[in-house]
Parts: sequence; C-alpha cells; structure tokens
Amino acid sequence: MYDSLTELIEKIYLGEDATIEFKRALPHRNSLADEVAAFANARGGVILIGVDDNGEIVGVDRQKLDAAEKAVVEICQDSIDPIVLIFTEKLRIDDKNLLKIEVPRSLFVHKTSNGYFIRQGSSKREMPTEQLARLFQTRSQARIIAFDEQFVPNTDKDTLRQDLYQRFITEGATDDEIEDLLLKRHLLVKEGNQNRASVAGVLMCHEKPDDYLYNSFIQAVFYISKEKDADHQLDAQDFKGPLDQQIIHTMRFVKRYNAVAARKDIGRIDYPEYSMRAVFEAIVNAVVHRDYSKTGSKIRLFMFDDRLELYSPGALANTVTVDNLRYSQATRNELLARLLSEITLDDDMGRQVSRRHFLERRGEGVGIILNESEALSGKTPEYEMFDEELRLTIFAAEPPHETEE
Repeated sequence: MYDSLTELIEKIYLGEDATIEFKRALPHRNSLADEVAAFANARGGVILIGVDDNGEIVGVDRQKLDAAEKAVVEICQDSIDPIVLIFTEKLRIDDKNLLKIEVPRSLFVHKTSNGYFIRQGSSKREMPTEQLARLFQTRSQARIIAFDEQFVPNTDKDTLRQDLYQRFITEGATDDEIEDLLLKRHLLVKEGNQNRASVAGVLMCHEKPDDYLYNSFIQAVFYISKEKDADHQLDAQDFKGPLDQQIIHTMRFVKRYNAVAARKDIGRIDYPEYSMRAVFEAIVNAVVHRDYSKTGSKIRLFMFDDRLELYSPGALANTVTVDNLRYSQATRNELLARLLSEITLDDDMGRQVSRRHFLERRGEGVGIILNESEALSGKTPEYEMFDEELRLTIFAAEPPHETEE
C-alpha cells in the first residue's frame, strides 16, 4: 500500500483517513497495539512513525529507528491476539527518517488488552457487541474455504519461487499459461482483482514460509538427558524452508541422533532406537495436519535419552479422537496433502522409509508409527492432547545385552 514515495507524500499532504495514521513518535505499547489491530480488523492500512497529526514530517532519530522497528514487531507478536503479521519499511523523505508500518487486512478478528477495535474514518473505535458479532461471523464464513486455500495478504505470483512451483504444473507451459495453471492448482487465488499466493502456495513454494505465516517451521532439539534442560541441550535447529524440505531436514536431524547398537549373531544385526519409517510418518502427519491458523506455536520435536516427543499445533480434525486415530482418516489441509503426494522422494530417503512419495494417502501412517515403534521398544507410542496441541511420544528401544558400537 502506497508503494511509491510520490504516492505516500501525496497521502501525507491529504491527511489521515481510513487507510493511513500518523504518529509523531512511537506511541505507548498498548496504544499502538490498538491501532494495528483496528487496521487488521478493517481493510488494512499504514501507520507512519515520524509524521505529526497535521501532516508535518518531523522524522525519527537514526539512532532510534532500529529500536522503534523492533518494538513494533514485538508489540504485534506479544500484545495482539492472534498476532498480526506486519511489514515495516524505513524511509527517508525531506532528509528525515520515517518508519512505515503496513498492516494487511487479516483473516482473523484481533483483540488487544483494551478490547476489540476497528478503523473507521481517520480514527479507531471499539467495536460494539453487534458489530463484533458480525465481524466474527463474516471472517468465520471465509474459513468455510479450507485454510490452506485462502490467500496470504501482500503476496502475488512473484512470491512463489519458479523452481518450486514448477513441480506442480504442466512441464513446458508458456509464461501466459503459468499463472492460469497456478490458479487451477490453488497455489494462487483471486482476491478482488489481484492474484495472491495461497497459504499452501507459500508453504510449498516460498523459500521462507515463516516470513508470511508466523511459526510455520519445525523446531528440533536434542537433549542428552531425560528432561528439558538447557545444560544438557546438545543440538537445536529450526527448519524453515518449503514443507518438503522441512521434513527432509528434520529426518536427517533424527537420523544423526538415532543411536544404533549392533549384535553379531550370524552376521551383523543393527538395533536402532527408533524406526526411521515410523519417524517419517510422524513428521509428515504433523506437517499435513497441523493448524496453520494457530500462529502462537510451531511444530516441535524433542529427542531425549529415552524417548522422542513431537508436538503439532491444533485440535484433531472433525470426529477424530486420540482413541480412534489408528482407524480414522481426516485431512485438515487437503491441498497440502495433495501437493505432498505428488513429490517424489530421492532414492536414499525412499529406501529408508519404503515410500516413493512424501504421502501415499492410504491411511496407514498411524498404524506404521504404532506397530514399528512398538516392535522395536516393546512400548506403544502415546498420543495425547494438551490445549489444542497434539503430542506424540515414541519410546526409544533399549540396546541388546551384547553390543558393539
């Protein structure tokens, strides 16, 4: 919004309205949170730090500019529920520094500690009960469309990387045909007169999905202990690429710390702590079934001396429960599932997990996780729900009595 300096200067001259707000200096934390939430709950807008209410450009000290930008990002993450993804830009107009905060129209209804606000004209207003109810209804109706098929604000075709989206469209398509094919695959979706990247498009075809969909990555941690203890944390990594690469990198992390004992009977027999096939199914399930609308948490994998824990944000879909997981099949993100089922694994990974594609869609995943893990450790993996977060615990197998490392 207001991408050119000329357009922005004209807006400053015309003064505040429903799409732009001026702030002489960075306001109080709660006040700025209210302004951002009000724009997100309406049609989006721009907040300019360094411009007086009368349109005079007063600027921000260069020494304070970075701190102001950091504070704004923290406010949007910590003081608004759910968080608002903003875009900040440092500008220089009339030899003075400004901080531009672009707030997109949101898919959700946002609340601050002071309540629910919406932008009306050149000011914010707390929403009365009736208006708030209508907004909740409108935005929940939008989510009748699967979340992974909804558009991501401030994206376009160029948000999708060509070498990544080529995997899903007809080979040899002309430039004129590509955009239409991306729309048919729902990697792009129409928003008014614009084509925007879909949630699935960003997750599969952008090099850093977390830039647009907060916490859409996998965090992996290895402890040389049985409890979370920073003093015993040996390795920790965040995997933030396209979802298929997140899966591969997480598998490599687990393989690196999957202790393998061996016993010589007739020939050498290896005894790993975990079935890599079961771990693969667990990671793919977490990626496909997590609720990407929940931005407050990420997929987390913890490896301990005696177990592996995998956390996936979101309640179980539809009528699926912890007790019937083995026998039920319900996909929260159908588009993501289709895309992953089309990507072929490389030969090495394919041999490890006895699969040709990331997803085979036969409903066998949970059974593989339970059966192969229990066969190794003698303990059945456990699924548990904690505050709309699913935790899977896979127990490590004990090494055989006579071992050779």
